[in-house]
Amino acid sequence: MASNRRYHNRLQSYKLGDWFRYKVARGFMKKHLILKIPKKIHAELWRHLLPTRFISEEAAFMFVSQERKNGTEVFKCLDWCPVPSDGYHFQSGYHFELSDKMKAKVIKQAFDLNASLVEFHSHIDKWPAQFSASDFMGLQDFVPHIWWRLKGRPYLAVVVSRSGFDGFVWIKDPETPERLDFISVDNSILRPTRFSPLRYDLYEKNYTRSLRS
Repeated sequence: MASNRRYHNRLQSYKLGDWFRYKVARGFMKKHLILKIPKKIHAELWRHLLPTRFISEEAAFMFVSQERKNGTEVFKCLDWCPVPSDGYHFQSGYHFELSDKMKAKVIKQAFDLNASLVEFHSHIDKWPAQFSASDFMGLQDFVPHIWWRLKGRPYLAVVVSRSGFDGFVWIKDPETPERLDFISVDNSILRPTRFSPLRYDLYEKNYTRSLRS
């Protein structure tokens, strides 16, 4: 365990260019899915999602361009918007639903920018970040709708807690998520927990097993 932790910490400190050179040198280069966010926007976004007085899940959207480099998909932040208190139909510490007006607003802005959408939301508990059962059910409905409205552009979803984040990318179709490999913040690498199963049926199996143990 200690050796894995040292490797993990060392990789975290790499600059993005060093990370790519390391991967090429070691022969590990393959397709990766990367979200690039400027440091200032990342700080503002995380402050919105994880406020000091934290009683309800918070949400935000980011508008991103897409670039392909050596088989790697890079999503670069163009703009972002927090979901205000009146942008929810329902909001609690364990679930939220966006208002129809808020959904229409972010879809229109993404369309006008010719951008893909990234959905961010937070969990108030202290457990390592992962998508919940209600998150899965909401994404199963919402992602196909966004794909239809934005004419097949990729969709990204990121869940954030005080102990980290996890992320999915729908890039092939609206039914098949892939893992977000990392977030690049001014070339520093932030790695996801990777605790979320990619399929809802696997989530159900893991949850049932945890209840029995």
